[in-house]
Formats: sequence, structure tokens, C-alpha cells
Amino acid sequence: MSPLILVTPCQQAAGTEFADASISLSNRYTQAINDAGGMPLVLPVTATRDQIAELVRRAEGVLLTGGEDIELKHYAPDTLPELAAKLGEVEPERDVLELALVDEVFRQRKPLLCICRGHQMLNVALGGTLIVDIPLQLPGALTHKQVERKFELVHDVSLASDSQIAALLSAVKVGTNSTHHQAVARVADALRVTGTTSDGVVETMELKDKSLLPFLQSVQFHPERLYDRYPHFAELFRAFIRASAGK
Repeated sequence: MSPLILVTPCQQAAGTEFADASISLSNRYTQAINDAGGMPLVLPVTATRDQIAELVRRAEGVLLTGGEDIELKHYAPDTLPELAAKLGEVEPERDVLELALVDEVFRQRKPLLCICRGHQMLNVALGGTLIVDIPLQLPGALTHKQVERKFELVHDVSLASDSQIAALLSAVKVGTNSTHHQAVARVADALRVTGTTSDGVVETMELKDKSLLPFLQSVQFHPERLYDRYPHFAELFRAFIRASAGK
């Protein structure tokens, strides 16, 4: 049977589409899981802590997706006002859900794939911090927020030659898309940086101790928007599904 993959959605505030709060998610994520041989299940943001634990127990893998910014209180509560003002929209309920979800994934030792916001959330959940706004904090950095080119390769990422992702993509340098204004700052102790752009922004991470989880890959870019035209990115999803299937 296809492994069941929990997929996190975005949280939309009341009045965005419906009178009450709602969820939304690009079909690209679930299609990528389908195409790799998995069976996606979108997680409700309203799940309780006990339900999160049970859902992780029943699932074979977890995908943390992209979305809005993470609240500063989770990683930089003392941020100066001029920097805090650069924070974009936030998803408070989703923050709580995903922090609990990461905790359960590690407690139950399930395969985990993290994309964009998910990449940042993983780092925060494990004790790391974020760059609040790349243009303000990294003058001279590449233009990382290129939303109008989300399906295009806009910059290169250099990968560590001994990393799992380099092996999966069969490359030590890959072009990627880029739609973010935040990034990993202080890397959580459990994580190892395996890929960066030329300006030093952290683009890929994996575990230092691979025995902690059956599989973990964390990427700042969006492979779900690229894999159909750049097939090497499909291997990232296939490896995740293989691990989730226990292979």
C-alpha cells in the first residue's frame, strides 16, 4: 500500500476567503506526493496535541510545506521594532501545530521532508533562529524573494559533496527557485548545513546524527514547483516516500 503522508496546510485568517479562519494549500505538494507513490492527507490546523500524536502514529511520513512567516516569539522575542516591522503575515495557530508536529515526528521517529517555511520551522523547533528579513539584515545578498518566477531557476545552490541531497540530485550545484525573505540564521545543534547560495544563505539541511530519524531533508526552495520540468528534483520526493514505506 502507498505510505500515508501528513501534509501541513496554510492557515488563512477570518475574512480572507470565508467569514471564519480556513486552510489552503497548493495542489503541487499533494501531486508531488502522489507522483512519488505516496498517499497525501492534509492535516487540520485545528488538531489537538493528542490528535497530532495519533495522526503521526497512523502516518508513515510528514511533509512541512511553505507559507507565511513564523511569529518572532518562537525564536527572537527581543527583536528591535524596526526589524520586527519587516515581518510579513503570520500563522499563529499553524506555528503551534507545527512545533508540536515536529516534536512528535522526532518522538515517534517518522520520515520528514521540509520545504521553505517548513525548512525554517524545523530549525526553530529544534532551537535555531531565523534571519527576519534578508534585504535588511544581509545587505548585498541575492534577491531571494522572486515570487513572480516561482517556477523558474533563479539562483544556484552549492551542495556538500558528502551530503544525502547531493547524492539524491546527482549534483553538487543545482539551480533552484526562490520565494522567501527570511532564512535560517543560527542553525539548530542537531542540524547540518548541506547547501548554500553564493551569499551564504542556508538552502538545505540534514541531521548530523542520521539515526534520529529514518529520513530528513530540509530545503528552502520549492521542489514541488520544479520536479515535473527538472526531473532530478523528483528524486527528493521518491526518496522520502521510499523511507516512509520502510525501504
